[in-house]
Amino acid sequence: MTYTVAVVGTGADPDSPDSNGYAMAYRHARAYERLENCRLVACADVVVENARAFAETFAIPPERVYENYERLLAEVEPDVVSVCVPPAVHAEIVVGCAESGVVQGIHCEKPMAKTWGECREMVRVCDDHGVQLTFNHQRRFGGPFRTAKRLLDAGEIGELARVDVGGPNLYDYGSHLFDLCGYFTDQTPAEWVMAQIDYSEENLQFGVHNENRAIAQWRYEDGTYGTASTGADSTLNCELRLVGSEGTLEIGVDGGPALRMRTSGGWKTVDTDGDGIHGPTPGLVGRAAKQVKSRVPFLPVDRLTPDAPTFIDRAVADVVSALDEGRRPELAAENALQATELIFACWESARRRGRVDLPLEVDSNPLEEMVEAGEMLAASRIAE
Repeated sequence: MTYTVAVVGTGADPDSPDSNGYAMAYRHARAYERLENCRLVACADVVVENARAFAETFAIPPERVYENYERLLAEVEPDVVSVCVPPAVHAEIVVGCAESGVVQGIHCEKPMAKTWGECREMVRVCDDHGVQLTFNHQRRFGGPFRTAKRLLDAGEIGELARVDVGGPNLYDYGSHLFDLCGYFTDQTPAEWVMAQIDYSEENLQFGVHNENRAIAQWRYEDGTYGTASTGADSTLNCELRLVGSEGTLEIGVDGGPALRMRTSGGWKTVDTDGDGIHGPTPGLVGRAAKQVKSRVPFLPVDRLTPDAPTFIDRAVADVVSALDEGRRPELAAENALQATELIFACWESARRRGRVDLPLEVDSNPLEEMVEAGEMLAASRIAE
């Protein structure tokens, strides 16, 4: 079956001065273009100039460029929609697409939504309408993570005892890390979370608050523990560590390899099929070609180098394949929901100053409520 695809929230062209550099809609679109059974047919953005630039890049007819996503759905009736707007409006658009009655699959950018209640509502509505909902936690498809999972499942480090993650924050960047925790623990539910955070400086990313620093611990139902350390002075020397009864795996080592393993014989670097932690690592030819292209942009150097699929390319391919085969996708909304519950539970634990048992029974965004009430800045002043 050939699927018609629309993108909502094109953003600015990544090569324009107005772009924030992420331009996720362009990455989604290029992933669909790689698939023979997908056809980009429409796009929408509240900044219609952005939508027009996107349409020109991907040969979408001018009459299929929209400012209003509801009108796009009514007139085009796409099979699949990629939602690439900021997370504060994810829920509104995902729910609107699902309730339109025309969409079969929705692939949404991460993090899920601004509040825990909105996260659950998106999943509920899509389930009620039989719409496949996925979230773009594409790092699951990267070589370092897939290789580490194979080694873990093969018993190379014994029984998994603890998963440690470290990064800039719990929510925006941390969304990937918590999703990977679910990946390595086979989506085992967590029982409780305990955390403390610092918000001494305003930290808004894409319209949503992120803490400056956090320390967190949680426990899974099978007895495995998780820990997180975020901020500029994170205590971890890598992005993700798997601690087993007989060894350790570390992914994204600071200044080191993408993946290494320690057993009784000491540390050794592990091959990751040419992937770094964020995407394929270009070889010497690829790097040279990029330098040539930057100096002489009209030369078709892309044809001279292997076009390795990015993690997003692999993620979108699985999303479409799952829809075609009627199976559960790797990036199923339930997986994202499990990861996101830990994030909101960390903030709720900080608000309660104690352990939070799961399932999480709040609908709001605890960090946002604390910031708006002045509690976080007041606490930092007391500490000073």
